[in-house]
Amino acid sequence: MSDFFATWDLIRKRFIGEFAGLTEDQLNWRIHPNALTIGESALHVYGVEVSFLSQLLGTELDEFGIRVKASSVDGVVNENPFPFSADEITQDVIAKAQQLAYSLVEPVITNLTEEIRAKSLKSALGPIIDGTGAMARLAYHPGYHQGQVYLIKTSPDFPRA
Repeated sequence: MSDFFATWDLIRKRFIGEFAGLTEDQLNWRIHPNALTIGESALHVYGVEVSFLSQLLGTELDEFGIRVKASSVDGVVNENPFPFSADEITQDVIAKAQQLAYSLVEPVITNLTEEIRAKSLKSALGPIIDGTGAMARLAYHPGYHQGQVYLIKTSPDFPRA
């Protein structure tokens, strides 16, 4: 078991718990014009996971995987539109992205080799990092967005089911 797995697994499960069971209206509600929705945040987290692991492993992605990977940056750290429209952001699409990301990350983060630790990749924020840096970011990243999701859900204007 790697030094990053326990943190990633715990934080990721807590993040998933924040949006489990939300309606499409709740997933797509925007607290202000420059903020991600809860659904976009989920796809963004999975997009970073897919981006990092597809780079580290040299994995070719299908059309859905390419769109999930684009969620790591498009509409988040650049001015491109977010790769999924509100009509597409459902619990099913989020679950599909979550499973794709998990299938890439889990086997690597549980048995992190020196070869993967030493590989280089481009971070979602732009700098070149190594595999160790990627795992550190993946372990922390869902927690960052869990806090944002909590704040969105506690907004007085958040749509109640």
